[in-house]
Amino acid sequence: MARREGQRLLEERAIRDEVVCAAALPPAHGARRGRLVTVNLAESPLGWLFGHGHLTERQFAAGERLRADFERGNLEPRVTMSWDGAQVARGGGASPSIDPTGAQIDARRRFETAVVAAGGGLGDILWRVVCAGEGMRDAERALGWPARAGKLVLTFALDRVADHYRMPH
Repeated sequence: MARREGQRLLEERAIRDEVVCAAALPPAHGARRGRLVTVNLAESPLGWLFGHGHLTERQFAAGERLRADFERGNLEPRVTMSWDGAQVARGGGASPSIDPTGAQIDARRRFETAVVAAGGGLGDILWRVVCAGEGMRDAERALGWPARAGKLVLTFALDRVADHYRMPH
């Protein structure tokens, strides 16, 4: 089949950069402990920046470690109403809230100290790109920064996070 000028050729490609990892989610009642998940590293903004040579291996590893602490700490914003402390209609008392595990508390502490170690003003770009998976262009626009400024600021922040985590150079 002949291609016309300007027409794109779509083709199926294998995922090159993938990892298989155990999800750190608590199992559902009666389910087995954890599950295996295949992750395409090029799908995240951090993976894309690393894959295109905009981040060093150390910066990428620091970002992935920060994101892992964010996820293990269960720090994602809720998308539904929290019923943890809702009043019981007839009982009058609050239902007991679900206590975070020790691992969640440790992960939250590691995340918070890493963001503080990155320095003032750098937590926003770290959260948007590394944790929320927001694209660089969208993050720059949301923060009111000029184009390509976010990449530079993100590399500074990731260097500081890598220093905080004591990652080798």
